[in-house]
Amino acid sequence: MPSNRYHHPLDRLIIGADKALRVIAGVASASRPTPAAHAPDAALDQAEQRHSAGLMRVNHVGEVCAQALYNSQARHAGSDAMRAQFAQAGIEEEDHLAWTAQRLAELGSQPSLLNPLWYAGAYALGTVAARLGDAHSLGFVVETERQVERHLASHLEKLPRQDAKSRAIVEQMRLDEIEHGAAAQALGAATTPAPVRAVMAAMGKVMTKTAYYI
Repeated sequence: MPSNRYHHPLDRLIIGADKALRVIAGVASASRPTPAAHAPDAALDQAEQRHSAGLMRVNHVGEVCAQALYNSQARHAGSDAMRAQFAQAGIEEEDHLAWTAQRLAELGSQPSLLNPLWYAGAYALGTVAARLGDAHSLGFVVETERQVERHLASHLEKLPRQDAKSRAIVEQMRLDEIEHGAAAQALGAATTPAPVRAVMAAMGKVMTKTAYYI
């Protein structure tokens, strides 16, 4: 549960800036053990390793964006209950950030070089959504999580079958995203208009195609 520090705008600004710097710098702490810990390791050839790394880099970028969205929406939320919800979801998303970063290192790769850009863009989107009111902000979360869940499901199909470690991480992320969307829906999310959903999907495609390589 967030402390009273969340009630003061200056404190929220400082906390948000600190979080942004840590996310962009690749500093993340997981509150839960990585799901990959008990998954069997398997030999991947160079092509498979590059492919897994590309997909996990995309997933890492998605978590960078999630941190930005939740940080901006928590900062501009209209109630303590909303801020608490975004803070709790943000903790679980930070788990995802740490897990994917660790897996990228194990695959001999690195996060996207464009993470500052991804963070800034997502933060701006989250701020706009929050300014529209809590119901629309929650609706944005519901639609975001719905699209992310579909994206993660597609990665379970694309990852090499023997890459059990990456697959374990992605599956747990998928389950968490479903829960985040359901929690936002239960708090009274408004339906996101179809044109906005289409724009979100288009932006997601640009991000995923770029982050796979850079």
